[in-house]
Amino acid sequence: MFLQFDGNGVLYAQLARALKRAILHGQLKAGAALPATRVLAAELGLSRNTVLTAYEMLCAEQLTVARVGSGTFVATPAVLGDRPSIKAQVPAQTRYAARLRALPALTIRRVAHRLRYDLHYGEPLVDPPLVTAWRRELSQAVGARDWGYPPSIGLRVLRQAISEYLARRRGVVCDADDVVVVSGTQQAVSLLARVLIDEGSVVAIEDPGYELVSRALQAHGARLLPVKVDAEGLRVEVLPRRSGVRMILVTPSHQFPSGAVMSLARRTALLEYAAQRGCWVVEDDYDGEFRYDGVAIPALRSIDVHDRVIYVGSFSKVLFPGLRLGYVVCPRGVRDDLVAAKLHDDLGCGSMEQEALAELMQSGAFDRHLRHASAELRRRRATLLDGLREHCSKHLVVNDSRAGMHVVGWLPGWTSRQLEALAAHAAERGLGLHPIAPHYRRQPAPQGLLLGYAALSAKQLRAATALLGECLGKIADQTA
Repeated sequence: MFLQFDGNGVLYAQLARALKRAILHGQLKAGAALPATRVLAAELGLSRNTVLTAYEMLCAEQLTVARVGSGTFVATPAVLGDRPSIKAQVPAQTRYAARLRALPALTIRRVAHRLRYDLHYGEPLVDPPLVTAWRRELSQAVGARDWGYPPSIGLRVLRQAISEYLARRRGVVCDADDVVVVSGTQQAVSLLARVLIDEGSVVAIEDPGYELVSRALQAHGARLLPVKVDAEGLRVEVLPRRSGVRMILVTPSHQFPSGAVMSLARRTALLEYAAQRGCWVVEDDYDGEFRYDGVAIPALRSIDVHDRVIYVGSFSKVLFPGLRLGYVVCPRGVRDDLVAAKLHDDLGCGSMEQEALAELMQSGAFDRHLRHASAELRRRRATLLDGLREHCSKHLVVNDSRAGMHVVGWLPGWTSRQLEALAAHAAERGLGLHPIAPHYRRQPAPQGLLLGYAALSAKQLRAATALLGECLGKIADQTA
């Protein structure tokens, strides 16, 4: 048994305190037998009387119980539970830790796989051929690659594949040296916050917007400036006319969560604003690959002539979230600082996954997956919209942006209490619903649902929309 003596006072008192710490910290569990006095004395190089006295002190405090003929045992949980814990709340070590503790509870919940139908907006399409291709490429990468540390900027073969893909699919012209591989959008925003903003810097964000991004900025000490979003995206005209905004975060190709697509006029105005005031625009293109009206919308960075847009992309939606790979395209000066921050954060992303992904992209399998996924998502979206029109149109007004992997269903005249009752009742019936209101910073927020369709088959979506219609009708009748 490892016991740490504190060096204060006589040995039997030190031993008693050491045993007491072991009991209260859980090193010695309730009901466990203490070593025999002769055994512990020999182990610690103490006299038996010293150990006997320490045991008697513990019994007097009711931390242990002596049983004639059996030995000494740690007291039962009921007895120990009545004693005050010696563990105390550790004060925040830094201002960063204090800000983390001050953040409100996270409202985003993970997918509840126990539900039959979960209309979650963050789950990607499950594609069996992709899984097969990925398993093959990863197996080859494990056998072929050096198992050493990868460069913090990312493997060049992957950065080259990303730059070619962006030029081909998103209109972003860059070379491999402009690309930094990261573990996803969340790390990208956190690293950019470290190198671009100080405590107190003003950062404009969309309202509504993605909760985890705003939390990362708050943790770094940013002063958030929520800017309303309408059907054309971020309302650039309400940004402060004077300088002072250091960074602006936008999702222009498919605003999250409203689904709005930023108009060309707004894009041009935003770029002019950033150039005139010397602030950075961070473009989160989280699912810009998926459009269903035949009109490809290029990324905001593709029309940026002043080099103020930092482009962030991720493979979480086009492949699978567990891959934990994304990328940042930024000006060279920012890139150097970003690579340094990445190096000190985690040295670099996994080289085997990077190698496998690069081969998947270069072989054409990635583009084939995108074509298949787009076609399948178009079919599922149509099934969802048909089901909503058939079963839910009495209560639900659908806002369809013809992009991404979710639509918004508004509930005019509904209260937050009604929506809570709806979500609870639907969950009891096996249907997962996700309100849009928590994504708004300004309250009260409009009531509506984020209706994701990527993770459910067409058959499941037909059943889910029928069930949603039943739930809407029941709650509306109960609360009328």
